[in-house]
Amino acid sequence: MGTYLEVVVILACAVGLVWLFRKLNMPAILAYLVAGMLVGEHGLNFTHNNVDLEHFAELGIVFLLFTLGLEFSLPKLMAMRRLVFAVGSAQVAISMLLFTSIAMLLGQSFSSAFVIGGVLALSSTAIVIRQLSETGAMKRKSGQLSVAILLFQDIAVVPLLIIIPLLAQPSESSMVLALAVALVKGVFVVGLLMLVGKWILPRIYNLVAQVRTDELFVLTTLLVTLVASSLTLWFGLSMALGAFLAGMMLGESQYKYQLEADIRPYRDILLGLFFVTVGMKFDVSYLLNNPIDMLVLLVCFMLCKVAIIYYLAKRAGENAKDGLASGIMLCQMGEFGFVLIALARQVDVIPVDIASILIGVGVISMAMTPYLIENARNWSLTLTKEKKESYAELQELPQNTELEDHVIICGFGRVGQTISRFLKQEGMDFVAIDIDPLRTTKAREAGENILFGSSRQTELLHAAKIDKAKLVVITFGEDKQSADAIQRVRALSPEVPILVRTRNDDQLEMLKSAGANEVVPEMLEGSLMLVSQVLSLSGVSFSRVVRLMQKERKSHYNHMHGFFQGEQTDMSQNVIEQREFAHGITLTENSYAVGKSIGELNFGSKRIDILTLRQGEEEIDLPDESIVLQNQDTLVIRGKPRRVEWAEHFIHEGE
Repeated sequence: MGTYLEVVVILACAVGLVWLFRKLNMPAILAYLVAGMLVGEHGLNFTHNNVDLEHFAELGIVFLLFTLGLEFSLPKLMAMRRLVFAVGSAQVAISMLLFTSIAMLLGQSFSSAFVIGGVLALSSTAIVIRQLSETGAMKRKSGQLSVAILLFQDIAVVPLLIIIPLLAQPSESSMVLALAVALVKGVFVVGLLMLVGKWILPRIYNLVAQVRTDELFVLTTLLVTLVASSLTLWFGLSMALGAFLAGMMLGESQYKYQLEADIRPYRDILLGLFFVTVGMKFDVSYLLNNPIDMLVLLVCFMLCKVAIIYYLAKRAGENAKDGLASGIMLCQMGEFGFVLIALARQVDVIPVDIASILIGVGVISMAMTPYLIENARNWSLTLTKEKKESYAELQELPQNTELEDHVIICGFGRVGQTISRFLKQEGMDFVAIDIDPLRTTKAREAGENILFGSSRQTELLHAAKIDKAKLVVITFGEDKQSADAIQRVRALSPEVPILVRTRNDDQLEMLKSAGANEVVPEMLEGSLMLVSQVLSLSGVSFSRVVRLMQKERKSHYNHMHGFFQGEQTDMSQNVIEQREFAHGITLTENSYAVGKSIGELNFGSKRIDILTLRQGEEEIDLPDESIVLQNQDTLVIRGKPRRVEWAEHFIHEGE
């Protein structure tokens, strides 16, 4: 099989498995690892010619560390310093010491044991942060504790990447000398790069930004990352260190989010390639022949991490339930563990069989993570029995509460409480459901009908008498949580009307397809209120203002889509790709569309709207399809970025 065909097989396998794993709500990292296992020498052996992917795969680590540097925030670190340094640093140190000692007692050399300790001490930042965000657990104390520990773990990766290659030194004395030399080099390189980052890089990026060329901005970012990595490599240090420092230098700049958006596609592709190469070296047969070893290691290391984090959290003054929940959330192996394994194998610090066991344990523990995070809170409450009785009381309505034809409010924050006050004024009954125990307790003490827990819990919805409710209002503002709650409500009561609050209309169709009757985009409604005030103060009659607002809502905020894009935006690249923007196109004498009617362009089939046509001094809104376009006419069109690009090319060049 030729090299080209081998690459095609690898990519096809990766694409198929990533799609399947995401459908199953499992991390994409696992899909890449499994793809490598399938096509590698220990699987179907499609790569028996040994396609040289490793050099490209290493760049994935470089760009991963660059984005880690971008996200590194000294103010954030200082704000969370008590948890980061009191719990995070101790967790890494104690875990490494424990796992290293156990490995040495089992016959491993110090170098191999050190790598094992480092690998098992780390947790998966990517998976945990994603799951915390999707489940809404980020705002809980256990979520904040987990983030603080992950923050220190990410910092600890950098010195580990420097130390592991030095472990290959032939003797202890030479290793100590190498560490001392590396420390001196590291201090010099850090100082040099920080100096460059403070005085030179901002000027370079200001010049690049003035050109306003996306390609040049991307190329400059790639160049800065690779130059910084090459500099640290030239000094005999890890390329990842240079990338991390480059990201950290640019992390406080005004271009931070643009840099992150530019580098993400390269990082994701190359990092996926890296995990494929890790999976290709994984010997499945060894695990099948030694399942007991793997299971013992899996259970022991996960329980040890739970116990360590629980103990340290208690010592730091945290509640037992939060410490235990955080330990359960962080008991898996992390993606940086695979990076350390690959690096250790390159310098021959750990044997192949140990690497295979660690990879197997990592894959299984990471696959379990979504389930662990989803149940961490309930398990911690059950095991610690902390406030379990009071929570049980909050999960039932007060006795003698008769409810029928009432409103269920999911989420009792500022929006939910505002809704409840207006319902009270109209004498309408309601039940609120909220996941914050303090807020729920205080509201219950004030006499509110409120239940503690998640709006996705069937038992709570039954307790709120979902079968007798006349309306369900979901106020979270987090689209993923809202969609889950909608589906659960629909399963229990197919006919009840559901009103959903969302921040903007990015996921409006998704929420409606999930079962929502009405979706209120907070940002667009705020804009409508501002427009109504502007029109009213400008002399437009109140009745006309009301009619205009009603018309806009009935048209699904049609006039509030398709704006001209500015140079700077707080939207991510994914959001930009899904948003509709307005774009003006002026026809020239040689344009393909000159002499053709608007109907002949057939833009409707491409989901492109023509908002305005300017012919000379005349401006025509929503022009008729029979109008023939002329030289120097200006069309203002609306659509998603790629469709707008296609439309401009078609207007000037044709097919």
